[in-house]
Amino acid sequence: MVSDETGLPSTFDTGESDDNGGWTRPPLNTKWTAALGNQTFGTPTVAAGRVLVGTNNGAARNPRLKGDRQVMMCFDEETGEFLWQFASPSPVFHGDFSICGELGICTSAAIEDDRAYFVTSRAHVVCTTLEPLGESLQPIYADQAQYLAQPARERFHVGPDGPVANRRPGDPVELTPTDANMVWVYDMMTGVGAWPHDASSASPLLIGDYLYVGTGNAEAVDEVNKPSPDGPSLIVLDRRTGELVAVDEAGIVPRVHHGQWSSPSSGVVGGRTLILYGGGDGVCYAFDATPIPGSVGKPGTLDTIWRCDANPPELRQVRYLRENGPSEIIATPVFHEDRVYVAIGQDPNHGLGKGCLSCIDAAGAGDISKTGVIWRYTGIDRSVSTAAIADGLVYAADLAGVLHCVDAETGEAVWTQDLGAPVWGSPLCADGKLYVGTEGGDLYIMNAGREKHTLASISLFSPIYTTAVVANHVLYVTTGRNLYAISTQA
Repeated sequence: MVSDETGLPSTFDTGESDDNGGWTRPPLNTKWTAALGNQTFGTPTVAAGRVLVGTNNGAARNPRLKGDRQVMMCFDEETGEFLWQFASPSPVFHGDFSICGELGICTSAAIEDDRAYFVTSRAHVVCTTLEPLGESLQPIYADQAQYLAQPARERFHVGPDGPVANRRPGDPVELTPTDANMVWVYDMMTGVGAWPHDASSASPLLIGDYLYVGTGNAEAVDEVNKPSPDGPSLIVLDRRTGELVAVDEAGIVPRVHHGQWSSPSSGVVGGRTLILYGGGDGVCYAFDATPIPGSVGKPGTLDTIWRCDANPPELRQVRYLRENGPSEIIATPVFHEDRVYVAIGQDPNHGLGKGCLSCIDAAGAGDISKTGVIWRYTGIDRSVSTAAIADGLVYAADLAGVLHCVDAETGEAVWTQDLGAPVWGSPLCADGKLYVGTEGGDLYIMNAGREKHTLASISLFSPIYTTAVVANHVLYVTTGRNLYAISTQA
C-alpha cells in the first residue's frame, strides 16, 4: 500500500457535462474515465500497458453475455480504451440462493510476462493472456466457449463427502474478438473441496512459478455446517499449467468464525521466504513458501512456521458476533522490516465492534500468540483494510470510517481522522499523500506524516469499495461504476 511515485495530484475533478456533450464544469487532472459494471469490488492492477479490474455485468459490454456474470475488464493504460473482458456466469448455491449475486469479481489480478491470474467469486482460479482473443477466435483454453455458457443448471450442495457440483452444460457462447484469451482454469470447489462463504475474494500471490491462493473455505450458507472441514485454506498452483502443487495443513477451517477472505502476502526472514495468511479464525499464519513434496499422486504441503492470534485475549472471552467479541482477519498481513502488521475485522454486514491492529515479530516459531506480539493498538474498530506503512508510521482504516495513524515502533496513536462513511478499501501512501475512499463515494487526499492535514475530499457519487493504485505517475481510482485515471499531466 506504498508507492515511491512522485508528482501525484493533491486534488482533481472528473467534471460535469451537459445534455449536448459540453462541459458545465470542466475536468481537472482527469486523464480518462472508463465505464465498469454497476457494482465493483476489484482493485485495479496495472502492468505492460494494461489496466485490469474486476467488476460485475451490470452494464454489459457484450449483449450476448447476459445476466449475472463475473467480469474482469482490461483497458489500455494510456487511453482508457476497452480492450477485452472475461465474463463467466455466477454460481447458485443451495437451490435458488445466489451467494455471489451481482458481486462480480472481487479480486485483483496478478500479472507476469503476458499472463494474468485472478480468482472468481465462484472459487475458480483463471489464467488469461494480456491480449484479447482477437479475430482468430481460437483460445488457448479449448473449452472457453462452453465455460462461458450460462449453464442450464448449476447448483452446489453439500454431500456426505463435501461440496458437490451439479452442472448441466448450456449452449456454448459465440466467442468474439474482445473476449479474454483463456489459458487454464482451476476449480477450487471440485479440486480441493473449497466452499467459500458469500464469495471467494483472495487475490493470488505470484512468486516465481507458484501461485499462492486462498481458497475461501469456510462455512456453508446456513452458517452452521462446515462442509469441507478437512479442506485447505491456502493452496499452491503451478502458474504455467494450473496444476495443484501443495495445500496447507494448518487445519484452520474447523475454527473459522464466518468466512475466509484474506489474501496471502510474503516476506523474507533469515533467508527464508514466508507466506503470510490471515485466517478466518482470527489467527495470522506464516508458512514456508517452499512446498514439501507429496507422495505419488498427492499434492505437497506447506509447513506452518508460526501462528499468532491477532485477537486480544479479552475478545476471545466473548461469543462471536458480539460487539466486543473475536473477529476474523480479512485484511492482508503486511510485512515490513521483519514485522507483520495486521488488523482484525468481520463481515461488514455484522456492524461495528471492537477491533485490534497487531504488530508481530516475523522471526518467531510455533505458537507465538503470547511471545511474538510486539504491540497491539486497540483504539481501532473492526477493519477489513490492509495497512500502509511508511516513514515509521502505520496508516489503517476501520469500518467505522476512521483513518488511524499509529507509530510503527511503539503502537501509540499519532492522530485519527473521521472520514464520514465506512471504509472497505485500504489507504494508499504515495508522494507524501494518503489516498483513501469511502462507501459514501468520497476520496480523501491527506498529508502523510505526523501532522494531520486534509488536502481534498472529492465526491465521485458512487461507493468506493476498492483501493487507489499508482502506476507511471497516474492515480487509478475505482468506484462502483467507473474507473478514473488521474494525473497532473492530464
